[in-house]
Amino acid sequence: MRGWERAKFFVIRHRTGLAVWVLAIILLLTPLVVNNPYNLGILNLIGLYVIVVLGLNLFIGYAGQISLGHAAFFGLGAYGSAVLTAGYNFPAWPAMGLTAAVLALVALALGVPTLRLSGHYLAMATLGFNYVVHGVFVQWDAVTGGPAGLSGVPPLSILGFAFNSDIKFHYLVWTCALAALTLCLNLVRSGVGRGLAALAQDEVAAATLGVNVQRDKVQVFVLSAVFASVAGSLYAHYFGYVNPDGFSIFKSLDLVIMVVVGGMGSIWGTLFGVALITILPHFLEFFETYMDIIHGLILVVILLFLPQGFVSGLVDYFRMRVAKRRLKLGAVKGNTSL
Repeated sequence: MRGWERAKFFVIRHRTGLAVWVLAIILLLTPLVVNNPYNLGILNLIGLYVIVVLGLNLFIGYAGQISLGHAAFFGLGAYGSAVLTAGYNFPAWPAMGLTAAVLALVALALGVPTLRLSGHYLAMATLGFNYVVHGVFVQWDAVTGGPAGLSGVPPLSILGFAFNSDIKFHYLVWTCALAALTLCLNLVRSGVGRGLAALAQDEVAAATLGVNVQRDKVQVFVLSAVFASVAGSLYAHYFGYVNPDGFSIFKSLDLVIMVVVGGMGSIWGTLFGVALITILPHFLEFFETYMDIIHGLILVVILLFLPQGFVSGLVDYFRMRVAKRRLKLGAVKGNTSL
């Protein structure tokens, strides 16, 4: 086998890992190009939402379920770290780990009964959970600070190195986001991921093939909650302040829109969906003013014309074009040989 053929085979075989490394190199060099603190802050915000939406996409796109309450887990992660560190002087990293562990138990306790529901019943149950949690954030003044929120959350640090600037936090949040991305890519290619894909298509058929439907749904729900918790903790330590406005039911809807725009079941599409929905309000004043209406229109257009999601729809379109072109070339060669 020639050298270029071996190289081609290597690239095809390891294309997913190579894509992650290319993305990592781009993100490593980004602060050298994007030196505007505002733009870098938006990129950091995208990294935070990528972690949340990756977990949510596993639950929606692969397990075939629907959650309208993931902003609650995001908020609980943020408030958990904020209360423990700012209120009780708890070390930041242990606080993040403890918060994630507690939220895993909360997701387990919530998921066991609610995931026996499906469709709009499950959507309403998770929406109700988000509504209750947001109400607690607003009303429990003694712990959460009420509508004013909590301030004084310290930045994260490792061995005395504090992530107290946009550039420093950029490397931290995107390291976490790339770790989450790698985990998801490996998960969906594993036997568990194939079981989840079967589950999304037909629960009865998946059960007959040996998939433990209830267990797998609960497990991916817990995993998605842990992702949201970690992102929430990073959010709190990055901004040094949390308040209820960022964790309402409208934020949950935005997270679902990010999944749909990027493509349900498309891990790479998640990056595009998060980036698009996060960037538009910050750079276009029109979108910021009519954000909820624009998000609704985007969702409707995607569902009508690209139900697989924007990225997945474009990939399928180009694959179809390439397949048609190959068929035409094959037909032409066949006629020529005759």
